[in-house]
Amino acid sequence: MSAITVIAGLLVFFGTYLAYMAIVTLYPTPEPDGWLTSTDLAILGTLILVTLPIAAMVSMRLAGRILEPLESLAWSARRITAGDLTARASAGDRSLGETAGLIDDFNTMAQRLEDMAADMALWNATIAHELRTPLTILKGRLQGMIDGVFEPDERSLQGLILQVDGLARLVEDLRTVTLADSGHLDLRIEPIRLAQEIAQMAELMAHDLLAKGFRLELDLADLVVDADATRIRQALLALVTNARRHAAAGRITIRLAEDDGEILLGVADEGPGLSPEMASRVFDPFVRGDPAGPREPGGNGLGLSVVRAIVEAHGGRLRYRSAPGGGALFEMILVKTKRSPAAHDA
Repeated sequence: MSAITVIAGLLVFFGTYLAYMAIVTLYPTPEPDGWLTSTDLAILGTLILVTLPIAAMVSMRLAGRILEPLESLAWSARRITAGDLTARASAGDRSLGETAGLIDDFNTMAQRLEDMAADMALWNATIAHELRTPLTILKGRLQGMIDGVFEPDERSLQGLILQVDGLARLVEDLRTVTLADSGHLDLRIEPIRLAQEIAQMAELMAHDLLAKGFRLELDLADLVVDADATRIRQALLALVTNARRHAAAGRITIRLAEDDGEILLGVADEGPGLSPEMASRVFDPFVRGDPAGPREPGGNGLGLSVVRAIVEAHGGRLRYRSAPGGGALFEMILVKTKRSPAAHDA
C-alpha cells in the first residue's frame, strides 16, 4: 500500500509538472511580476483535476488486486473456523508474488488440516474395529458363563486372559505410537553395549522360536550406543515377532554393525519377503501382511509402526529391503554418537 501511495503521488506530481511545462512552452505568456499568474494557477488546477482521477483509478485497481486474494483468504479462514476444511483461498492472477506465496502457504496448511482430520477419522474407526473383536469375545464368553453355557474352567479363563493380553498390547502400542507422533515418547538415553543386550534377549527368545521351526543366528559387532535399552529391546522383539508370524520357517538373523558412522541393527528372514505394493505401506498403522504358514494369530498391525516410532524418537530411521537370501530385512539405523577419547576409555 505504501508503494501504491508513492506511485500515485509521483504520477500526480510529475504528470502535472510535465503537462504544465508543455503548455507554457507551446503558449508562452509574458513574464509575471510574481511567482505564478492566474493563468498558471488555472492551468495547474485543471491538470491536477485531470491527473488525480487517473492516479486514483490506478491506485484503486492496484489495491483491488491486493485486496481480492486477501479477502479470499479471510473468507476461507472463516469457513475453516466454522469446520469446513475444504475451503481454499484464490491467489488471483499471481502477479503479486508475496500475496500469492501467502495464499499457497495457507492452502497447504488447509490441505494438511483436511488430511489430518481424515486420518484421524480413519484412525478412530480402525481402533474401534480392533477393540470391538476382543471385547465382543470377552462379553460373549462371560455372558455364556453367567448363563451356564460355558464352564468357568481353567481353559476358558486362560482364553479370556489371552483376549485381555491382546487388548493390553493394543493399548500400549497405540500409546507408544501416539506419544512418538506428538514428540512426548519418554526415552532414557544412556550408553549401552548393544551386542550384550541383544545376546541376552536372544537367549530368552530362542526356545519359543525353535518351537515354531525357527533358529536364531546372531552377527553382532561390539558397539556402544547411546539409546534407551528398554525401547530398543521392544523394537527388536517386534521385528523378530513379525518375522515369526510372516516368514517361512527357517533362519532369523539379527545383525549389528557399523557403516559410515551409522549403527545398523537388522532382522532378516528367509522369505518370502514383501511385494512392492506392501513394502510401500508396511510401516503404516494397522497394515497386516499374510502369514507364510500356520502361525499364531496375527498381531494388531501396529508392530512395525511402533518400531518406526521408537527408532525415529532416537533420531534414526527404519527401512525395509530384500535380504540377500530373498527374505525380508528390516533395519534400524541409528546415528552413532561421537565420543571424546576420555569418555571412550571410561
